[in-house]
Amino acid sequence: MATLVSFHAHPDDESIQTGGTIAKAALDGHRVVLVFATKGEHGEVDEGFLDPGETLGQRREQECLRSAEVLGAERVEFLGHVDSGMIGTPENDLDGSFWSIPVDVAAERLASILQEEEADVLTVYDSDGAYGHPDHIQVHRVGVRAAELAGTPRVFEATMNRDHFRRVVQQGIESGAIPGDEVPDVSDTSTFGRPEAVITTCVDVRLHLPTKRASMAAHASQISETSFFLQMPEEAFEASFGWEWFIRHGVEPTGEMDDDLFTGLA
Repeated sequence: MATLVSFHAHPDDESIQTGGTIAKAALDGHRVVLVFATKGEHGEVDEGFLDPGETLGQRREQECLRSAEVLGAERVEFLGHVDSGMIGTPENDLDGSFWSIPVDVAAERLASILQEEEADVLTVYDSDGAYGHPDHIQVHRVGVRAAELAGTPRVFEATMNRDHFRRVVQQGIESGAIPGDEVPDVSDTSTFGRPEAVITTCVDVRLHLPTKRASMAAHASQISETSFFLQMPEEAFEASFGWEWFIRHGVEPTGEMDDDLFTGLA
């Protein structure tokens, strides 16, 4: 069996981006380690949600541990950096913000975990962080560098398949599942994920969607039970989250996607 280290910017990213893949890997007998750059201190939270004296970072850490248990991860580590907020906000420049940390400095700590775990596979995000969040972009930069330092042989960039997204929207319009006054604008998705042609790996996680949804629900400060994610009908949830997409770093696409991160490993 292999060891997968899945590197993320904030608690809840592991659920949304790679929850099905993590659950599948764990059930298949692989060791799964989750590493988070930050505790998501600058996320939004409803007034009165936190206990008196409790910080959002403390709550999100506990939510993360519950999510990890749901997914079957065996170890959770936080690198100790500070959530950088959205692009162009003052939080980008705060002391300790992940976005402001030199890549090599942040990569050394992650590399030590990769070496300690003798990791076979590392997941990060694509070079745009899938949708441009500064911490997600930094996860790509730091993760790729850490894999170089540690000699981790396989790096997969979690991304979103913009062509699949367009198809799902079109199917929703045609079926009436998306009302006419709620049709999203998909005319320009150039900053959203990657085109299908450059994606090397598609993991079918439909059998693991109950686990993925439960993992999302564990992050109640960010994904409430009335949220768009958790209120989606099962059919729509499957269409949106039933496959997870990756680009294997340094490998040219062949036009035929692999269906697993561990293909070819002994």
